[in-house]
Parts: sequence; C-alpha cells; structure tokens
Amino acid sequence: YTLYAVLVALFAFQFSQIYRVNKDMLKNGVPNHDKYEFKQVSILNWAYFVTFGSELAVVSMLPAFFLETFTDLTLVQAGMLGSAFAFMNLVARPGGGWISDHFGRRKTMTIFIAGLAVGYLILSQITGSWPVWLAVLMVMCCSFFVQGGEGAVFAMVPLIKRRMTGQIAGMAGAYGNVGGVTFLTIYSFVDTSTFFMIIAASSIAVLVMVQWLTEPRGHMSETLADGSIQKIEL
Repeated sequence: YTLYAVLVALFAFQFSQIYRVNKDMLKNGVPNHDKYEFKQVSILNWAYFVTFGSELAVVSMLPAFFLETFTDLTLVQAGMLGSAFAFMNLVARPGGGWISDHFGRRKTMTIFIAGLAVGYLILSQITGSWPVWLAVLMVMCCSFFVQGGEGAVFAMVPLIKRRMTGQIAGMAGAYGNVGGVTFLTIYSFVDTSTFFMIIAASSIAVLVMVQWLTEPRGHMSETLADGSIQKIEL
C-alpha cells in the first residue's frame, strides 16, 4: 500500500505541475503563431520506435543469431560480425540527417523506412546455407537504412517548435527505448525469422503513417523573453 500511495502522490504532483505550466493556455487558448501540429510529434515518435527501437533489439541478439546460424563461427567471431550493425552508426546517422536537410524531410524518411522494412524481410530469410560474407553484407545494408532513418527523424525534431525541442527530442528518444524493450519482449516468444518479419511489418505500418507527416515549411514563430515574436526561416 505504501508503494501505491507513493505512486498516487507522484501522479498528483506531476499533474499539478502540468496544470500550472499550461493553465493560461487552457483558459485563453494558444495564439496562432504558437501552434504546431502534434501529429508531427506522434509520427516522429513512432518512426524512432521502429528505427532506434529495432536497432537496440537487433544489436542485443545479433551475435547469438550468427553463432546459432553459422555453427563454424567462434563466439568471438560471432560477436565481431554482430557488431557490424552498430558500426554503421558512424556514417549512417549523420548521413541520414544530411540527406534529409538537402532532399526533403518526408521523402528521406519514406525512403529510409521502406529500406529498413525490406532489409528486415531479407534478414528473416538468412539461413546457415548462406555465405557468411553475404549475411554480414545484408546486415550492414539493413543497418544503413535503420540508422539513416534515425538521423532523418532528428533532422526534423528541432523544426517543429524550437522552444520545445528538448521535450520533443526526449519524447522521441523515449519511444526508441520502448521500441527496443517491445521488440526484445516479442523475440522471447518467437523464432528469429518471425522476429525480423514483425519488425518489418511494424516498419511498413509506420511507413504509411509517414505519408501523413506535414513537412515544416516557411517560418517558425518564437516568442522572445521581451515578448516580441521572431520569425525563423526553416
């Protein structure tokens, strides 16, 4: 009962703080220049759920997958080959952000998420009859799209509402961690091939959602400390 009492007290405290911060807007409404589309935040959250979430899950299980699939590998070799997925971070994440900056936010995210869906479908077909080098190559190609998608998500996060960039980025990051836990929990109930196919199916669902993503254009309005409004070109 003590634990429940503490949880209720924490909930009451959090609710009171949320109300204190937002009470003026609840009473008077939000000025037009200060509005933004929450669906942008929601879609980016789910995009990070399948990109970073799947990365966390796959990095955790990939060495064991290589060890079980290719029985002639040693534990050290399987670990080294599994690290190929995370190694692509050095290029793919900043690359995804750069491509998003230059070629369009929604288009870039669409390409990367479609690519990772195809990549996971291919990984679901890997068996011990495959050459090891081909399996590693497919893992690295899939990883490029996964982490490029992560970069594309965070290329857009600061453009929604600059004043709330930290909150929006934190929420997207939280969804990524929840995605990792969710996919690993699923993995505990299914075989590896089904695991990869479930991630691919989740990615396809998010791909559909991305088509409703409104790309920030024009200017962002920001209220400065002196009350004046600054227009920031996007």
